[in-house]
Amino acid sequence: MSQNKISYLALGDSYTIGELVKEESRWPVLLTEKLNQLGEKVKLEKIIATTGWTTDELLAAIKEDKDLGNATNFDLVSLLIGVNNQYRGYPIEQYKKEFEVLLKKAIELAGGSTGSVFVVSIPDYGITPFAEEKGIDNKKVTEELLQYNTIARQIALEHQVKFYDITPLSLKAVNQPKKYLAEDKLHPSATMYTEWVDYLFAGVQQQLNRQ
Repeated sequence: MSQNKISYLALGDSYTIGELVKEESRWPVLLTEKLNQLGEKVKLEKIIATTGWTTDELLAAIKEDKDLGNATNFDLVSLLIGVNNQYRGYPIEQYKKEFEVLLKKAIELAGGSTGSVFVVSIPDYGITPFAEEKGIDNKKVTEELLQYNTIARQIALEHQVKFYDITPLSLKAVNQPKKYLAEDKLHPSATMYTEWVDYLFAGVQQQLNRQ
């Protein structure tokens, strides 16, 4: 590896920006910290993510971000998006189309290096107390998010991009909601994000060492 800092860009929605957790508990921040503890020199340059964003809104935000411009020099780019498409009832074909555009953009931002990009699956919010309180059909949510994640995995595979499936970890909130969910009983807690990173970091470190 180069002795220069590894620049990291995280793209997403509420899960990436860490709704209701402290900034230091966001999973991209935790991942950066853990990689640095293991001897990598990673700098989280930017998080482009906002609670509630859908694929089209993330695309628009990337396009409008003046800091990015024509940047193609990130050493690591992550992408986690889609839950709000499902929540709003958008056509799944829209997700399929726009997710691929987003992934291609992520690869472009990584200088064309598919090995420098990774996709994180959408957690299953259907099992949360929030969903129950809102009368949301948890079986429907689980089935639809499985479709979304299958599409994301397939598109990632087609573009030779690593896909990390954290969805099974999100199911821990069924039995321990206070431990694994934030105060809104919907978004992940700092503890949950820590476990995501424990799952992710070895694979991401391997990606970095292959560059």
